[in-house]
Amino acid sequence: MTEDFMMQQDFAEEEDLFPASVDTDDGMFEHFRFDIAAGQEPMRVDKYLATHMEYTSRHRIQLAIKSEYIKVNGKTAKANCIVRPGDVVTFVMPYQRRGLEILPEDIPLDIVYEDDDVLVINKPAGMVVHPGHGHFRGTLVNAIAHHLGISQGPEGEDERMGVLVHRIDKDTSGLLVVAKNDEAQLNLARQFFVHSIDRRYVAVVWGNLKEDEGTIVGNIGRDPNDRMRFKVFPDGSAGKHAVTHYKVLERFGFVTVVECRLETGRTHQIRVHFNYIGHPLFNDGRYDGSEIRKGTIYAKYRQFIENCFRIMPRQALHAKLLGFVHPRTGKHIVFDSDLPEDMSALIAKWRAYAADMKP
Repeated sequence: MTEDFMMQQDFAEEEDLFPASVDTDDGMFEHFRFDIAAGQEPMRVDKYLATHMEYTSRHRIQLAIKSEYIKVNGKTAKANCIVRPGDVVTFVMPYQRRGLEILPEDIPLDIVYEDDDVLVINKPAGMVVHPGHGHFRGTLVNAIAHHLGISQGPEGEDERMGVLVHRIDKDTSGLLVVAKNDEAQLNLARQFFVHSIDRRYVAVVWGNLKEDEGTIVGNIGRDPNDRMRFKVFPDGSAGKHAVTHYKVLERFGFVTVVECRLETGRTHQIRVHFNYIGHPLFNDGRYDGSEIRKGTIYAKYRQFIENCFRIMPRQALHAKLLGFVHPRTGKHIVFDSDLPEDMSALIAKWRAYAADMKP
């Protein structure tokens, strides 16, 4: 097994490490593309797509047009738009398309809420969200497929398949919402795209933040020197606009517990932003948090940190709160989750250590 393949296995949860769709200028991803051939008679775009997208219903196409996900020659199309030879029709979405077979697996799910439209799940740390290179089984999506009693081929033939319109890293725990039908999928995808979803995380970061509240702003893109990492481009020369708001919850001197609110949703956003300002997440091995960053040089302290790393063998990050407008009822609903045992134990250990350090 090559080193490169092992790295692919380790980082297969990344949302765009192995892109299966084209990233357009407006942040959308091209899922389907049709170049109208010579000889094609002029036709309404909705009718054209209904006859050329074998596994997609007319209803889904109409919903996509209403949600402004159908473009003709790069411009948003209405249902009555007429397409002609030479035109280019694209079906775009705010998240990437995956071309992998989804097989159901009987994996327990921590279901926070479920109705006919949405499924809210509390994902444990260590679980990959979506099948990818090196992780074809045992993922959250495999578990969802079993829960819904369905399977899905590479082209998504089964339209009942629950769709994740967002994702969190493998070693981050917390809340995710799944769309169970077309209406919910398109509605929630739009909410994520316009950043109206309320997402709040709890993190433990190295160091003592100067301010009780703050905002980190900086474009995030892939690090040209290390394709497994992302970085901030403060001059805006690369990457995508990213904004993270934070509030201090507890201070323990050498580490700080913070609540983070995402205004945007870039890959590794919280991890990258806090590393950028010199406060990497506790035990985040990829973003410089798995070594002692603050504290003393004494052996007793080093042993304390090693014990903390054993308690929390991952980055200290939990997606605690998720709020959105229900796609059917139009009501704003909010879900909250308790901190997992490893993170609660870590915070308790630091709280006790800080108390012992006080004169």
